[in-house]
Amino acid sequence: YVAAVYEHESILSPNPTALVDRHSALELMGRNLDIYEQQVVAAARQGAQIIVFPEDGIHGFNFTRSSIYPYLDFVHHSHSVKWNPCREPYLFNDTEVLQRLSCMALKNKIFLVANLGTKQPCEHTDPHCPSDGRYQFNTNVAFDDDGMLVATYRKHNLYFEYAFDTPPEPDYKLFDTPFAGKFGMFTCFDILFFEPAVNLIRQYNLKQVAYPTAWMNQLPLLSAVEFQQAFATAFNVNILAANIHHPTLGMTGSGIYTPVKSFIYHNMESYGGKLIVAEIPVITTAYETNAEKTPSRVPEKGNEQLPPLFYAEMMYDNFTFVPVWGEKGELQVCANTLCCYLNYQRVVLTDELYALGVFDGLHTVHGTYYVQACALVKCGGLNFSTCGQEVTEATALIDFQLWGNMSTPYIFPLLLTSGITLDFADHMGWKNNHYFISKNRTSSGLLTAALYGRWYEKD
Repeated sequence: YVAAVYEHESILSPNPTALVDRHSALELMGRNLDIYEQQVVAAARQGAQIIVFPEDGIHGFNFTRSSIYPYLDFVHHSHSVKWNPCREPYLFNDTEVLQRLSCMALKNKIFLVANLGTKQPCEHTDPHCPSDGRYQFNTNVAFDDDGMLVATYRKHNLYFEYAFDTPPEPDYKLFDTPFAGKFGMFTCFDILFFEPAVNLIRQYNLKQVAYPTAWMNQLPLLSAVEFQQAFATAFNVNILAANIHHPTLGMTGSGIYTPVKSFIYHNMESYGGKLIVAEIPVITTAYETNAEKTPSRVPEKGNEQLPPLFYAEMMYDNFTFVPVWGEKGELQVCANTLCCYLNYQRVVLTDELYALGVFDGLHTVHGTYYVQACALVKCGGLNFSTCGQEVTEATALIDFQLWGNMSTPYIFPLLLTSGITLDFADHMGWKNNHYFISKNRTSSGLLTAALYGRWYEKD
C-alpha cells in the first residue's frame, strides 16, 4: 500500500502560557491546518491511501492547563458514537478542528491520522475527575476515506505535559483499512513503554502502526529515526512515524519503516516541512529471526593485556566501557547481570576512538524506566571522557558481532551510521540465551551499533 507521513514545522503561539479566546486559538490552528490541507492534496496525488501527521502539530506546545483550554476540541471517546464531523458538523460544539480534518479525508478519499488536544467534561463523582471538572487529553484521531471518525487514542505516557491528563485506563484503539488491515495508534514517549504500545501489538497481532510524535533527538541511542527503525524491526511491524520539525529544539526525524527497509527524513539544517510517500508491503506473517550465523566463542580470559575499564556518562546513565583499540579483537564488558561481547574488525582504519559500553539499571532522567544496553559507540574525541557524547559523523567502517546475555525478550537493535542515516544488520536474533546483531561493511561510517533492551517488569 502507499503511505504518507508529513514532518511539520508548526506555526507556534508566540506566548503559549497567555490566555486567549477560542477565536484566536482557532486562527492559529487554522494556519497549521492550511498546511495540512496542502499536504493531504499532495499525498493523495501521489497515490497515498493513508497520511499521518505529528504530535502537537496543530496547536504547538509549552501550554499550561488553563492556557491550552481554548485550543481543545470536544471528542466523544466512546465506541458507540458513529460520527462524520465533515457531514454532520452541528452534532457537537467546539469541533472545528475535527471538522477540517474530516473534510480533508473525505475530499481527498484518504485515511488520515492527526494529533490534537481534546476535552471531555467529567462528574465530580468520578474519582479521576480533575478539580476543574474536565479531562484534557493529548489525542490522536483517525478518519477513514469518507471522513468518518474511526478511532481516537489518548496518550498514556505523557512527557512533562502539564496541560494534559493521563487517561484512567490505557486505550487500545484500532481502525480497519481495506488496503492493509488493522492499524494501531500510540504517541511519542509511549514507544518506550509496555502499556499500551507493546501490549497493543501483542494482543491484537498488529502489523501496522500510525505514530505521531514530537521527539527531541538524543544520541547515541535515542535519535528518532534510529529508535523508530529499531521498533519496526523488533516487533516486525510497519510504522508510519510523523515527527515535528524544529531543529533548534532538536526535533526532526520521521519515516515510513518496514522491518527490512526505511524511508526516512532527518534534517537539522534546513527549515520547513517534509512529505514522505512510499509504497510498502503489507506484513502478514509472523517474524522469524534470522539466526544461522552464530556468535563465536566468548573471549577466554588469557594472560594477554586486557584493555582498561572506564566509566562515562551516556544519556544520563553511568555506562561501564572498554576501548575498542587496534585493527581487530574480542572484547567483553559487564555490569550487574549483563555481559556484552564484541568481535570486531576495522575495515577502514582511522584514528577515531570507539568504545564498547554496558548499562543494566534504572534510567531516571526525563522519565523512569529500566534499561539493559550493550552499545558500540564512536566517542566524541580521543579521550575516554568523550565516550557517550552526541556524535553525528564518522568514517570508520567496522565489521562486528555484538551480543549480550539479556534478561528481557524486548531488544531494540540499533544501527546508526554517519550523518544520522540507518543501516540494517545482516543477522540478529537469539542464540544460547544471548541476543546478537552482526554486520559486515556498513554503508557509511559507524556511529552506533547497540542492543537496547527494555526490562518493563523492573520499571
